[in-house]
Amino acid sequence: MVIVLAVIFNLPQTLTVAGKTFYRPVIDFSLLGRRFSRSLDLKLGLDLSGGTHLVYQADTSALPELDRPKAVEATRTNIERRVNLLGVSEPLIQTAKVGTDYRLIVELAGVTDVNQATSLIGQTAQLDFRLAKVATPSSEADFATTGLTGSDLRSAQVQFDNQKGASQPVVGIEFSPEGTKKFADITSKNIGRQLAIFLDNLLVMNPTINSAITDGRGVISGNFAVDEAKKLVIQLNAGALPLPIKIIEQRNIGATLGSDSIHKSLVAAAVGLVIVWIFMIVNYGLKGLLADIALVVYILMSLAVIRFIPITLTLAGITGFILSVGMAVDANILIFERMKEELRWGRPLKAALELGFLRAWTSVRDSNASSLITAGLLFWLGTGPVRGFALTLIVGILVSLFTAITVTRSLLRLVYGR
Repeated sequence: MVIVLAVIFNLPQTLTVAGKTFYRPVIDFSLLGRRFSRSLDLKLGLDLSGGTHLVYQADTSALPELDRPKAVEATRTNIERRVNLLGVSEPLIQTAKVGTDYRLIVELAGVTDVNQATSLIGQTAQLDFRLAKVATPSSEADFATTGLTGSDLRSAQVQFDNQKGASQPVVGIEFSPEGTKKFADITSKNIGRQLAIFLDNLLVMNPTINSAITDGRGVISGNFAVDEAKKLVIQLNAGALPLPIKIIEQRNIGATLGSDSIHKSLVAAAVGLVIVWIFMIVNYGLKGLLADIALVVYILMSLAVIRFIPITLTLAGITGFILSVGMAVDANILIFERMKEELRWGRPLKAALELGFLRAWTSVRDSNASSLITAGLLFWLGTGPVRGFALTLIVGILVSLFTAITVTRSLLRLVYGR
């Protein structure tokens, strides 16, 4: 069933057979009150497909001079979160200061409709505080609005609380006079309940009210790392210091690399794939041929996952995918070599097949786990194309585990089981 879905996901958008036209299905569903839609078309990055270039001017006139850079950075972070929710769209979002003006430069890959781009970015962040109605909330319906919003929050900043001699990062929040009254009323009546923080209807944090706070100054504590505390502060300030922004420049931009790079990448992938195929057949005969079939399934499944998420493919991402093709046969080689050993020890073919998979699993697991750790660190610490490379590599490793252990084993059982 999984293989059938992978084939369907990779079909052309329209396919005509015997005079009949078939359309590839569009993924469209709702989850936790949010609508998700996927066209399943491959999405290419700015370097391969171009996109839309937008320049916004931020109105900072209502803010003190010292708060302006912080507010602009919070707005930039909020825009990036809106257009890059999963961290895989690879937009280019920068801030610039021209004289006394603060500007935001946004480039979105594959978006040629300016209206679509401006709608996606929106205007200002919507921050609000909601009380949990149940002990373990799981959806937006489990929270009740309080009337306390980003307009009531003056600012947030990282502070350090000395506990047992160690400085622990916490997030300090300060409310406006009107917000102080609302916050005092909420915290006085709901001690022990969770007061969730939502930004653009997405849950940011769900802290518990430990005591009544009547002076408008609160502290959000937890086992924060410094970077986590800074990230939360930026998210809160994105709603607490919303900046009006207006578009001052818009244009479509072309690909920096374009079709020639895509063509060369595809040629490189095809050459590498053929070499791997030949190597497996020469060294392992029929078993190698079955592994090659599993490799084709691997490619289809990997592309299906990339389309479904969707992951925006830059040249770095394509490189990660090509690399994962070569790595996909590692598990098969370990399994086949183990099968050879079992046969040399006099095991029957069917027993050697099962023992080969069983006893090679530890090596397969550990080698792929080490690769996943490395790719995970690249994704966590990297930005832009580095994250794209890491993510396609992670997808490739996980899918190759499935095809090596499940698909290859099923094919071998089918051929050698009798």
